[in-house]
Amino acid sequence: MRVGMMVGSDKERPRAERLTGVVGDAVAAEAAGFTTFWMPQVPGYLDALTVVTLIGQATERIETGTAVVPIQTRHPMIMAQQAMTTQLACGGRFTLGIGPSHDWIVNGQLGLPYDRPARVMRDYLDVLDASFAGPGSVDIDNDTYHVHASVDVTDAQQVPVLLAALGPTMLRLAGERAGGTILWMADERAISDHIAPRITAAAGRVGRPAPRIVAGVPVALCSADETDDARAYASEVLGHAEFSPNYVRLLEHGDAEDVGDTMAAGDESAILARLRRYRDAGVTDLAARIVPLGKDATDRAASRRRTHDFLSSLCPAL
Repeated sequence: MRVGMMVGSDKERPRAERLTGVVGDAVAAEAAGFTTFWMPQVPGYLDALTVVTLIGQATERIETGTAVVPIQTRHPMIMAQQAMTTQLACGGRFTLGIGPSHDWIVNGQLGLPYDRPARVMRDYLDVLDASFAGPGSVDIDNDTYHVHASVDVTDAQQVPVLLAALGPTMLRLAGERAGGTILWMADERAISDHIAPRITAAAGRVGRPAPRIVAGVPVALCSADETDDARAYASEVLGHAEFSPNYVRLLEHGDAEDVGDTMAAGDESAILARLRRYRDAGVTDLAARIVPLGKDATDRAASRRRTHDFLSSLCPAL
């Protein structure tokens, strides 16, 4: 299992420092030996693809990726153009993570339809695949898109695609049509019993390589008596699964009730044991989301450094 980092919105930083700060985080992750650096598309925050493009220019080795960009907000032709441009900026180290997001974001916040998201994803991939095939015409007519255009970004620059796949239909698509999945709120049992078997079987049926299973896992290095508070805090700031039926259905396949229950928290031995369980469940790539603890910004910064340094000691693979 490769060891990577996942970041999110950083409210500790002043707004003027957030962009340079996250690029600096990626540079530090590369220097510390992490293999991947994942940036989500958080509503109302920095644009993930723009951030990843800048990271690609500032780094040399680390793989960068989005985890994930909602498909409804960008036409697949526009997504393809931006993804290929980002791949050029990253020197071939970029992976595009996309997903159908959630009704409360797509419909509730943006006023866009959220009907049959798995079907939309299937149709979206038709356009992406044709666009990524190389310079030339893109002619797709399916239930969702009618595209008759051309693409002329680069001669041959592959863009690996991962899907945020939680249910059976999306997992089949991720196995048959993409390179794997990016997960959040999935514990070890959900991965071993539900996700890994379905996506692996789907890839095998069409002769694709074994899929990547990238798991976003909150991590906090702390004392044993702080563990329960750490899990509750993670659920408070990163969770609230009840807002997202997709997550509720995923949680039914495991033992976790919210994101805090998926967390690797405690001392070094406790974190290592939990991460090994994720590896044994079938995770190929850890995307560690550090959850800093403490009563003020100084304490939280120190907590972040301790957790970062311990995870770095596990790189590049566990």
